[in-house]
Amino acid sequence: MPLLSRKAARRTLLAAFGTAVLSTQWPSAEAAATTGLDAPEKKDIAMRLVSSAENSSLDWKAQYGYIEDIGDGRGYTAGIIGFCSGTSDMLALVALYTERDADNPLTGYLPALRAVDGTDSHEGLDPGFPTAWRRAAKTAAFRAAQRDERDRVYFDPAVARAKKDGLGTLGQFVYYDAMVMHGPGTDAVSFGGIRRRALKHADTPAAGGDETTYLHAYLDARVWAMRQEAAHSDVSRVETAQRVFLKKGNLDLDTPLKWKVYGDSYTLG
Repeated sequence: MPLLSRKAARRTLLAAFGTAVLSTQWPSAEAAATTGLDAPEKKDIAMRLVSSAENSSLDWKAQYGYIEDIGDGRGYTAGIIGFCSGTSDMLALVALYTERDADNPLTGYLPALRAVDGTDSHEGLDPGFPTAWRRAAKTAAFRAAQRDERDRVYFDPAVARAKKDGLGTLGQFVYYDAMVMHGPGTDAVSFGGIRRRALKHADTPAAGGDETTYLHAYLDARVWAMRQEAAHSDVSRVETAQRVFLKKGNLDLDTPLKWKVYGDSYTLG
């Protein structure tokens, strides 16, 4: 399958809603018990599931040094969840890394990252940025920064919101995967908009609804959002993965798991 089809499941540009993300009040993940997707073994499953869609591999820990322009209009895509130079998340990541270690291979690219944010431009990044990224990825500090930004921007908000909605482990993953692809914004094709669309058709368990019914409504809304952008037209990460788990009644995301993404088959457990 062409690279764009396999790799282009990207989230909506964070730059398009920047202030909306900052103003959104997410529930504190620290206030919730470490059960569900934030239990270590479940979190690792989540990372492997996302990596199967983002990198065609279950080895998410091998993706710290991954970087390429996949032609989806977001510039460079890189790292364990696909931070993008055309969205605010790569800029935030490199800024965090630089706060922790000013003498790092990526510090000199911060001005260029600020300049290209919101575009697909490589101006100021080529030709050295990919090499610098891979070099940085060999350091424990940069790998830790990637994990921390993944959790701060995507994982923790998704799990906390799902728990508040009364969702179990599978539902928490459904929210997390959507936030990775679409971003935690409030427009129609971001996480907040997808959730609003789902709520028009079903109540959350916290509001008295049936969990399975609500998750089907959420996945329907997610598919609608994906199809609004050509790069997301392949919805197999929903229909032949998450929907499969849901139809089997696997609300705890227990192994063994079998699924397909972009025609490739995967097994865990």
